[in-house]
Amino acid sequence: MHDVLVAMGSNYIQSAHIQWASDRLSLYLDNMCFSQILWTQDIHGTRVWYMNRLAWGQTLLSLKELEQKLKQIEQDSRRTVEQVTIDLDILQYGQQRYHLRDWTRPYVLQLLDRRSENSLFFQ
Repeated sequence: MHDVLVAMGSNYIQSAHIQWASDRLSLYLDNMCFSQILWTQDIHGTRVWYMNRLAWGQTLLSLKELEQKLKQIEQDSRRTVEQVTIDLDILQYGQQRYHLRDWTRPYVLQLLDRRSENSLFFQ
């Protein structure tokens, strides 16, 4: 089993898309838990607001297989450049971190700071 951290974000019908993606993630991740929801403005300075959440879980899928599943979820949500119905990024797979710039974003730091005490792979 591989421990996984996934960043989730949506700027269009946010609550529905975050919930939908959370349900879809549960098809691929076991022992899931979620961070709190955090609203943030677009990092590019537009007036668009994002709903953000982190998901923790475990999977038997390889990194490549999991990336493909997440991209399929994004495609199934009919995501466009303007309407980010759902954005899913693997921040950590096993002990390896990805999207290193995202780890320093204020919303990720805030959500990590508020993470569940049950998290096994943050040290």
